[in-house]
Amino acid sequence: MEAPCTCALLLALLLLLLALLLPRIRTPGRLPPGPAPLPLLGNLLQLWPGALYSGLLRLSRRYGPVFTVHLGPWRHVVVLVGHDAVREALGEQAEEFSGRGVLATLDGTFDGHGVFFSNGERWRQLRKFTMLALRDLGMGKREGEELIRVETQSLVEAFQGTGGQPFNPSLLLAQATSNIVCSLTFGIRFPYEDEEFQAVVQAASGVLLGVSSPWGQAQEMFPQLLQALPGSQTQLLGHVGILAAFAARQVQQHRGSLDTSGPARDVVDSFLLKMKQEEHGSSTEFTDKNLLMTVIYLLFAGTVTVSATVQYTLLLLLKYPHIQERMREELTRELGAGRAPGLGDRARLPYTDAVLHEAQRLLALVPMGVPRALTKTTCFRGYTLPQGTEVFPLLGSVLHDPEVFERPEEFNPDHFLDTDGQFKKQEAFLPFSLGKRVCLGEGLARAELFLLVTAILQGCHLDSPCPPGALHLQPAISGLFNIPPAFQLQVQPR
Repeated sequence: MEAPCTCALLLALLLLLLALLLPRIRTPGRLPPGPAPLPLLGNLLQLWPGALYSGLLRLSRRYGPVFTVHLGPWRHVVVLVGHDAVREALGEQAEEFSGRGVLATLDGTFDGHGVFFSNGERWRQLRKFTMLALRDLGMGKREGEELIRVETQSLVEAFQGTGGQPFNPSLLLAQATSNIVCSLTFGIRFPYEDEEFQAVVQAASGVLLGVSSPWGQAQEMFPQLLQALPGSQTQLLGHVGILAAFAARQVQQHRGSLDTSGPARDVVDSFLLKMKQEEHGSSTEFTDKNLLMTVIYLLFAGTVTVSATVQYTLLLLLKYPHIQERMREELTRELGAGRAPGLGDRARLPYTDAVLHEAQRLLALVPMGVPRALTKTTCFRGYTLPQGTEVFPLLGSVLHDPEVFERPEEFNPDHFLDTDGQFKKQEAFLPFSLGKRVCLGEGLARAELFLLVTAILQGCHLDSPCPPGALHLQPAISGLFNIPPAFQLQVQPR
């Protein structure tokens, strides 16, 4: 008995010594109340990795829509829950809440560079440039729509080529959406059979899994400890490395073929031409590192976000076959049996539009929102939030707000339909966030979702090898992203 008692005493003394030596969690200003943190652990007892989002929702029932939590021993975060709090912060005080917070799993790689991870003047210049470049290349115009429709046809043909055999659609969907972003970013699309392309798409999915996994959530709390351990971090960085190597090769090829007198072929060309213009500037943000980090982000986000949403939409249509048939009937009635839908047809398809919005709402792809940070000391709801304070705007709590959506945990397209069956907008529909950090690819993502799903429905009858009642809708992983569960799809050409 003596040895265990001695070990326990030594462990207690070690923890006490660490608690005294480590810097205490400092909360300057007047932050909202929240659960008291423990030395070393922060709020680990209330927020367990793997269930971080549900733990934050549970705390909001006690502390209200605005409260503070401590992730590990050094990081305090203000959490916003529900439509009113999120809109008030990100919409009404957009400038103050426009900083980028910490993503511990990836911050070491991006190091504050690129359009997504940067802050301040660097971010403002890169965001403005990237949005203009995408717009010049056709995003939001007829050229961009045609690019999506061409890829959509390839996807439908690949679906039809499965011969009615069950298959997991996730890879083909991710390849289709990746090809769209590759066409815009690199000016090239790849055959679905291309092994290098498949590896890049699978690496993007690996990053999605890594940052959302219980380990990824734990690293947000204890980055200094977990980054030093082998295993999951090494695997995640391996996936990022595949994306980076692919992007770097594309950039290098563009350098060799760049026409400085002609129009840009794609985003990489646009960036390289901008670098030429500013090569003698002493403080330019158009550098090799910002180019590479911007391209990696576009490749990752363009591959996984829309494909996950389309995947979840197809799962819902298998789960509720009567909704699939009602959508198909609307498409046939309004467009005829043969014509592929275009973006201009959206207003004629209110039920289809409502289903697509409801699928995005129910999935809540980024439930915790991407972390924000205060750009200056800010008064918010009677509290003083110092500059640099991190903020989690829980977008899932907005999309599932019971004050806005009746039965928010159920799939119900009527959430977006009025009494006459016409499409009805909802202020709380914020899957792309809000304010100055709203997703820069929102327009492209909305167009892809509409054109992909409607073309699949027109070209294919969708079925499942298992009964609808056996299909589950809960995310396979819920962390930074809600990742849809895997399922098997059977396709018969129409």
